[in-house]
Amino acid sequence: MPASLPNPAAPKQDETRSVLAIPAFRKLWNSMMFSSLGDWLGLLATTALAAQLSGGSYATANFAIAGVFIARLLPAVFLGPIAGVIADRFDRRRLMVTVDILRGALYISIPIVNTYFWLYAAMILVECLTLFWSPAKEASVPNLVPREKLENANQVSLLAAYGTAPIAAILFSVLTLVSGAIAAVSPLLPSSSVDIALYINALSFFFAAWTIRGLKEIPKGAAAKKDADENVGQSLIHGWKSVSQSRIIRGLILGMVGAFSAAGAVIGLARTFVGDLGGGDAAYGVLFGAVFTGLAIGIAFGPKVFAQFSRRRLFGASLSIAGVFLVLLAAISNLTLSIFIVIILGAFSGITWVTGFTMLGMEVHDEVRGRVFAFVQSLIRITLVAVLAIAPIIAATIGEHRYEFQNVKLDYNGAQITMLIAGLIAVLIGSLSYRQMRDRPTVSLWSDVVAALQGELGSITGAPTKGIFIAFEGGEGTGKSTQSQLLAKWLEQEDEIVVLSREPGGTDLGKDLRKILLGHETGAISPRAEALLYAADRAHHVYSVIRPGLDRGDVVITDRYFDSSAAYQGAGRVLNPSEVARISRWATESLYPTLTILIDVSATIGLARLKSHDRLEAEPIDFHERVRQEFLQIAMMDPERYFVVDGTQSVEEIHTQIIARVAELPALKRNAQGPQGKKILRPIRIATNAVSRAANATKSASQKKKK
Repeated sequence: MPASLPNPAAPKQDETRSVLAIPAFRKLWNSMMFSSLGDWLGLLATTALAAQLSGGSYATANFAIAGVFIARLLPAVFLGPIAGVIADRFDRRRLMVTVDILRGALYISIPIVNTYFWLYAAMILVECLTLFWSPAKEASVPNLVPREKLENANQVSLLAAYGTAPIAAILFSVLTLVSGAIAAVSPLLPSSSVDIALYINALSFFFAAWTIRGLKEIPKGAAAKKDADENVGQSLIHGWKSVSQSRIIRGLILGMVGAFSAAGAVIGLARTFVGDLGGGDAAYGVLFGAVFTGLAIGIAFGPKVFAQFSRRRLFGASLSIAGVFLVLLAAISNLTLSIFIVIILGAFSGITWVTGFTMLGMEVHDEVRGRVFAFVQSLIRITLVAVLAIAPIIAATIGEHRYEFQNVKLDYNGAQITMLIAGLIAVLIGSLSYRQMRDRPTVSLWSDVVAALQGELGSITGAPTKGIFIAFEGGEGTGKSTQSQLLAKWLEQEDEIVVLSREPGGTDLGKDLRKILLGHETGAISPRAEALLYAADRAHHVYSVIRPGLDRGDVVITDRYFDSSAAYQGAGRVLNPSEVARISRWATESLYPTLTILIDVSATIGLARLKSHDRLEAEPIDFHERVRQEFLQIAMMDPERYFVVDGTQSVEEIHTQIIARVAELPALKRNAQGPQGKKILRPIRIATNAVSRAANATKSASQKKKK
């Protein structure tokens, strides 16, 4: 086996070239690409043939096309769980060659027999054979490429499987246009584009068989497994037990079922829909290609374009948007416009698809991941079969309708109305999934869109911290210091370990910077220099106090954080608040508080409470009013992360409201309570952390003595 190229930092395209440079894998990939192209072409041809065999009946055409898809999916529902076990007991190379020959022969037989019964029977047999071919291929790939190239091999395999769909759609449309010319060459040549497509599909499988026959590197077989895989029913039961306890995974699976329900309706009704708009097989091919072109665009570029959005929010939102475009597709009777809508619909569907499967790998624990994937795959297949069976029934029941409004005539038939219903269902399920899964429940999607356009969303939706981080913000004389101390005492009474700090001055370095920043003897400081000094204090504060506390799982409370820089050095000094905030985000590595408590009073009241004034407190009243308004503006943009308290109330009233809000933090409940709501293991964690802090203090004292 050839060695891999020694360049781990090479870009993706170089990695792809390296894996295709392996002769054995390149041959297998070529066979997969041509057989996938033929298979997509065969799918288009068989659905078109089903419509032709309907005899012009609208209802019969819907049922016939749906029957093709059901015939292709049913074997996977019942035979899929055990096909891999059976395939492992045979010589893989011979198995793949035999299956490709049989699949080619079956596709040749379809136009020859030319009946409904054999169309469906052949489709079922082809899918049964494919279920044995696929696991044999997947098991063979690791024997053809080095271990470090296996991920790249899987990527180009997916490209061969799905990237050929738009090419097949174009080819089918071309065949429809030139079939008459082909038939004119010789009476022995087929005259139907459907027949030509089926014969090309058969040839692609024969080519794959010939190619794989020469791949001696494929091993003869694997050891038989002792334990049979679970059947569909067991996978559903075990999978449901694994996912029923997770709100996130429930929302994810709900959304995926909704996505494939909408997809099933579109797939099952696409040929009839095109016919309703006055298009033929060529238009059907173009529309089919548009779906997969959009899907490929969404999968390839969606994660990059929406990289700043959390996957939990993106999943439900993209599904809802796809549903909206499906509704729009059903409402439009223009074929050309429909194609563009289908591309956008496919793109958001692709984003939903790739986001959903990525989240399954990230959100599900390793010990139950296999069962959850089996549950999802079985549920998707059953959903597709159910929708493909039900959608044509609904479309046929609705039938064909013409509506006249004065001089305007509109034709809305069963396929369009059924798609409209499917789109509304997708919007509903996407909304439910979004609400079930979103990690920032009180923040509107529009707020995230605005933040993303400003380049700030990625830091807001970053990875959660282990502990709880609470920041107190507000103008001068609001009582932040008092309330932060009262909150720390209350949390300690609740058996939480609390780190109480402030900015500037929370570290030894911070104390020196505090004298420079707030002392009158410093004199005037450039507004930009002042902002950078605060950012320097904050960077060291996070590095030496805040981050270590959060890593231990403590509750960290700070009197002021980076919102103060945006308000004081941004709005107060008339700099750009977003630029100042960006500096602080860089300094803190985008560490956001779990909750920011803003105590709000007017600048006049706050300054009147002060007995003395430092360098910032001595600024004019309009400076402090700008600071106050900026604080309120920041809080308004992200109401989930901010809790605004009226600072004119009594100390006790403010404290009561603050602890009521802090008690709602889910992370606090996880730290303080066990599954039944009883506090557990807190003495152990308190003692452990106390010992750790004591050891660190001893170490620091020893280092100071040495110095």
